[in-house]
Amino acid sequence: SRSRPCKVDAVSAKLQAVRGMNDVLPEEAALWRAFQALVEDWLERWGYRAIRMPLVENTTLFRRAIGEATDIVEKEMYSWRDELNAEELTLRPEGTASCVRAAIEHNLLYDGPKRLWYGGPMYRHERPQRGRYREFYQYGAEALGYAGPDVDAELIVMCARLWPELGLNGIRLELNSIGSAAERALHRAELIRHLQANEAQLDADARRRLQSNPLRVLDSKNPAVQEVAAKAPLLASYLGEASRAHFDGLKKLLAAAGVEFTINPRLVRGLDYYNLTVFEWISDALGAQGTVCGGGRYDGLFAQLGGKPASGAGFAMGCERLVALIKDSGNAPVARQPDAYVLHQGEGTLEYAFSVADALRAAGHPVVLHAGGGGFKSQMKKADASGAWVALIVGEDELRANQISAKPLRKAGEQQRIGRGRLVAEFAATLNRARS
Repeated sequence: SRSRPCKVDAVSAKLQAVRGMNDVLPEEAALWRAFQALVEDWLERWGYRAIRMPLVENTTLFRRAIGEATDIVEKEMYSWRDELNAEELTLRPEGTASCVRAAIEHNLLYDGPKRLWYGGPMYRHERPQRGRYREFYQYGAEALGYAGPDVDAELIVMCARLWPELGLNGIRLELNSIGSAAERALHRAELIRHLQANEAQLDADARRRLQSNPLRVLDSKNPAVQEVAAKAPLLASYLGEASRAHFDGLKKLLAAAGVEFTINPRLVRGLDYYNLTVFEWISDALGAQGTVCGGGRYDGLFAQLGGKPASGAGFAMGCERLVALIKDSGNAPVARQPDAYVLHQGEGTLEYAFSVADALRAAGHPVVLHAGGGGFKSQMKKADASGAWVALIVGEDELRANQISAKPLRKAGEQQRIGRGRLVAEFAATLNRARS
């Protein structure tokens, strides 16, 4: 006999968030909002202007920009075919390619270079763990049309100035130059020869990358592969005069700004579009997912995507990782509490309470108006639990007198009456006393 497929009861099935895509609940959302406000203000202070790109792009954009032999394109992208329009589409796995595509499409550099920033979710199909999720948030900054090491230095220095603003310590900078495409081609040939000579010590992943993307073999976490990588020829030995001058100029500017760094000759980053400068900001407090910000220069990307040749440099920072560091540091801001909780009971008091809450909100005060019924005792419990500084009480006596009773909730103090006609001014004075 043939068994029948088991039917899942759609009503009883437990619904949960997609693995690796997380809810941010109200308490943590307060930290996120404070973090985002600070970061966006910081980006604007450095002269970067906001740009917003769509979450969905043509798959070809990322294949062409990031590289066919990268982990992202090979196995991490969320891609599908839109049968309605016969298009291959992808949820964006990173922001630089989208930003450069937008700059080309809208001719943003027609009147000169641009400093741009963006923020929002990215998507990669990875094994979820702390600091690595399938939906993750990034802020990115892109300096388009600037060729010199000065903008590389600016991007790095601005990050160095951000960490103290976030209350973070112990984030270190690793730096390298990967030169030009021609210089990397010379190094690649020697690197392949070295890896082939030691192929017996390579794991399956490294052997697969040996021809397609040998630089990524240097990033392997396998101890046996690391031994081979440690003896591999260094890209620095193949840098020409112009590449060395660019890197030297960058190092001088960083030294002048007091930014400490370590040169990591094995640092290559995971995307094919980089050239010259690459860098990573790393925290040892996050375990394996220690890179909180990374970037570099990508001077060939405009031409690679079909635009006029133009220089580019930028970085992206992982919001989840930085938020985790802020939480661990003990510097996380608390959620803003309401200034007042408005209670009401009796005929006609709800309408009166509505007008009180509206007037205070219009004056800039966060106010919670009680909903759901209940006596004064239960309402007072909810007022206290809300974290509000003051309970504003509207009963039938207050309604008849055109007044409101104000009771401090966070410190001892007598309940007093406030006149409705002087509500805003008298409430401000009551609030100041409750907070002092």
